[in-house]
Amino acid sequence: MRRDELQQRAAARADELPGAELTHPFGEEWDVYKVRDKVFMLQTALSGDPIVVLKSSPADSEALRSDHDDITPGYHMNKRHWITLHPDGGLDAGLVDELVI
Repeated sequence: MRRDELQQRAAARADELPGAELTHPFGEEWDVYKVRDKVFMLQTALSGDPIVVLKSSPADSEALRSDHDDITPGYHMNKRHWITLHPDGGLDAGLVDELVI
């Protein structure tokens, strides 16, 4: 998924979730998505590249990181429970939709 599509796709999927809300508790450079005050997704830029940070179970996180070069441990988050999606690689829209839950 290209750099200009990754965050747009993830945000569009998050907006479809019941009760999801966009907040900016860390400033305008961080989009923080919550449901019932629990964070499930963050978006920002890392060295100029847009990234999406998602909550994930430890088992799923490990499997996703081993299967996809564009998925790494969660940036500035617990590495077991969060993953980071990076653009310009092999991630497709369907996978992004599945991960944003």
